[in-house]
Amino acid sequence: MPDGLIGPNRRNAWTARPGGVSLLRPARAPRPVTVEALPQTVTLNLAATALIVVDMQNDFCAADGWLASIGVDITPARSPIPVLADLLPRLRAADVPVVWLNWGNRPDRANLPPGVLHVYDADGTGGGIGAVLPDGRGPVLERGSPSAAVVAELEPAAGDVHVAKYRMSGFQDTELDSVLRNLRVDTLLFAGVNADQCVLATLMDAANLGYDVLVLQDAVATTSPPFCLDATLYNVRQCFGFTLTGTALAESL
Repeated sequence: MPDGLIGPNRRNAWTARPGGVSLLRPARAPRPVTVEALPQTVTLNLAATALIVVDMQNDFCAADGWLASIGVDITPARSPIPVLADLLPRLRAADVPVVWLNWGNRPDRANLPPGVLHVYDADGTGGGIGAVLPDGRGPVLERGSPSAAVVAELEPAAGDVHVAKYRMSGFQDTELDSVLRNLRVDTLLFAGVNADQCVLATLMDAANLGYDVLVLQDAVATTSPPFCLDATLYNVRQCFGFTLTGTALAESL
């Protein structure tokens, strides 16, 4: 931060001077953008919007990652890549924060209850979170390992924000809410995988916390059966917020 500014970033900073401090945050002019969406057209304020990209990491989306190693067809999980590759530079140019929300567990897994570990290791043989992949990569979903890194095709930029998560929801036991509030955003765009699992769980918690939530439906995907994605998009439109396409948003920018 420049001298005289006190805060986590330029969006949420006091101004200090000898003998006094101004609590007035920097003013940000509204930057409205209107986009076709479902169930209604929406107008976003880009000055108060952030993009959350969920789990676009090697373990879920790379050919040599964990899911591929256990026989899961990751083709659907890779479908958001070209949409995001086009959209991310446009959002950054519009000063919209990009938040990478990836599974990234503690090496000792000390904060993970049996219910979370069981999801990925149903028979208790140790093949889930923390396991080392056959070629020596991994450990699976461990913070700081190649497994938890963003896929190569979506290289993060220097100003992006990274938050590690440990549950389906990125808000549980993490600093995500504090990060977003310090960015002074109230509208969240969601992209990533799996749409019916981690994306939806994070979106629901965001809606419950009072954020406006929108899913970029061509920038989310799932390795679950197609009806799971259909139900997810239906429920988002019916109960929580809106769906739109990243392509339409990119055009509006």
